[in-house]
Amino acid sequence: MTLLTFQTDAQVQPLSGTGAPWARCNDLPELTSTVPREYVHRSSVAEVFLTGYRRIGDDLFLLNGQWPRAHTFFTTADGTSHDPVQAGETIRQAGLLLCHAEYGVPLGHNALLWNLGFKADPEQLFIGTRPTDLELIASCRDFAWKGNRFSGFLEVSIRRDGRVAATGTAFFSFVPPAVYRRLRGECTSSATAPVVRATPVPAVEAGRLLPIDVVLAPSGEPDRWLLSPHLSHPILFEHANDHHPAMVLVEAARQAAYSTFAGDSFTVTGIESSFLNYAELDAPCWIEAEVVPASDPSVRSVQVIGRQGDVKVFEALVSGTVPAAAGAGPVTLSPVTYPAEVTTVPVAAAPLAVAPVAVPALAAL
Repeated sequence: MTLLTFQTDAQVQPLSGTGAPWARCNDLPELTSTVPREYVHRSSVAEVFLTGYRRIGDDLFLLNGQWPRAHTFFTTADGTSHDPVQAGETIRQAGLLLCHAEYGVPLGHNALLWNLGFKADPEQLFIGTRPTDLELIASCRDFAWKGNRFSGFLEVSIRRDGRVAATGTAFFSFVPPAVYRRLRGECTSSATAPVVRATPVPAVEAGRLLPIDVVLAPSGEPDRWLLSPHLSHPILFEHANDHHPAMVLVEAARQAAYSTFAGDSFTVTGIESSFLNYAELDAPCWIEAEVVPASDPSVRSVQVIGRQGDVKVFEALVSGTVPAAAGAGPVTLSPVTYPAEVTTVPVAAAPLAVAPVAVPALAAL
């Protein structure tokens, strides 16, 4: 919905029965709307989680956002909290917005995501009695053009009611449409027939409420699944793609971790992902999980790898906790406090290895 306002000198009439004057639109406080959906590569306005931004320093920005109380996908199975992966999606949107709106990347360029990592505090993800308003501090490092390619590393801290709810990092690059077509070749053809979706694992096993949200199918082997999302899913495939989007791979890692620790009432708190090759729609992609030993009994971690044939598509380290009864404590994120103008930003997320931008095989958004 778009609200148009017009300056007028018409007399303000009293509000009938109260004596109070009518308020013209121009007299109201600053109104809120989402940022343009095109800037965050979304087709639906409902899937845009950012509402504005302003520059507060050299390559430093304060963004505003909002998570709805009832999202069809980014809500925990019990309906009480925002899903931690929503923090990852919000970081992804912040990077896209700033690249287009502040650094001059044309909207027609194709965005490529090399790395995405985030860590969330479950205690700050509860769904309250109103939508969750957010403030994000985004630090843009090495955002620059090299020829016709643009790339940059993003660090983000997400704050809710003055407390850090999540932190994260991402590494993007952008290429012109002609370069993208050369990278993808025949894979951009609509004639490519995707693999038929297999029967998914039970939703409860994957940490989901609805079968349509499950992206994994059984393989017949322990800790191994077939990537098999619903290709018409309104969130995961919110717009047309010629491959499995990066956020589908992140969700696959998340669900693999839940399946691995299904008996422990596992809760994801962070995911660090690296995208190495395109996950093609027309070939089986196998998701493999291996538990990573941890000295803290309250922590659970699993290394997830996606493969198509002999090619590693992506890898992710998924971390989380088990209930307090089993010894888990709250997730601790470094506090972030800042005045109206900020010069430095501490970001708690662990640094991610940055892939060299010369490699043409990546996961696109």
